Amino acid sequence: MVSASIGDDQRFAFGENWRLFLETIDEARITAAERSLRSMLQVDRLDGRSFLDIGCGSGLFSLAARNLGATVHSFDRDPRSVACAEELKRRYRSADAQWTITVGDALLEASGPTYDVVYSWGVLHHTGDLWRALELAGRRVKGDGHLFVALYNDQGWLSRYWSLVKRLYGSGGIGRAIAVAVHAPYFVGLRSLLRLLRRQGPLPRGMSLWRDLHDWLGGWPFEVASPAAVVRFCRERALIPVRVLTAGRRHGCNEFVFRRSDLG
Repeated sequence: MVSASIGDDQRFAFGENWRLFLETIDEARITAAERSLRSMLQVDRLDGRSFLDIGCGSGLFSLAARNLGATVHSFDRDPRSVACAEELKRRYRSADAQWTITVGDALLEASGPTYDVVYSWGVLHHTGDLWRALELAGRRVKGDGHLFVALYNDQGWLSRYWSLVKRLYGSGGIGRAIAVAVHAPYFVGLRSLLRLLRRQGPLPRGMSLWRDLHDWLGGWPFEVASPAAVVRFCRERALIPVRVLTAGRRHGCNEFVFRRSDLG
C-alpha cells in the first residue's frame, strides 16, 4: 500500500488529462472502446445488464457500455473527470436516464447496489490502497456477474524505477519536462512510427498515445501487482478468473475478467 490518505496536491491530475483527451474522442475511438468491452467480456451486447464504471475518467467506456445496451452508473473521485463524463454524455446521450454519473471514491464505496458488470480499468492501483479498492470493487458484483479490472504489472526493480519517474514528474515543471523528454521518444514517437509502418488503426481501447504518456508518467499514487497475486486474492473472494491477459515482462496493465461464484 502507498497511502490511501495521500493529499490531493500529491495526486496526478487525471481529470485535466481526461479533459484534454476529450477533445480527441470521435466515432472511431468510441467504436474501439465498444470492441474492447465485447472482446474481454465475450459478449455481443449488454442489453438488460447493469454496469458500474469505477473511476470513469473521460466516460468513454461508460458511453461504450451504454451504447451496447447496459444501464450504466459511473463515478470518479476527481470532479474534473466527472465533468468530462458529463460532457461526453451531453454530446452523445443527452438526457439519457439510464446513464448516471456521480462523484465517488473507490475506497469509500463499501456498500450499495450490485451490478452485472463492475468495470475499473487502470484505476484501483492509483487509489493508494490497491487491495482494499479491489476488495470493495468485488463486493459490488452480483451473483454470476463479472468484474473487469486492469492493474499495473509488477516488474520488480523496473516498477521501482517507474515509481521514481512518477515522483520526478510530480515534483514540478522542471521534473515533468525531464520525465517527458526522456520517455516521449519511445512512448509517442517510436510507437507512432511502428503503428504507421504496420498500418495499424487507433489504439485498441480507443485511447491516445500522448495522453497515455502523461497518464503513465504522472500517475501517482502507484502500486503494482503480479497476475498470480491478483488471481489468488480474487479466488479467495469467490471471484473466478474467466479471462486473463498479461503484459508479460512489459510495463502497463494486466487485464482480468472474473465471474462471481459464491458456490466456488
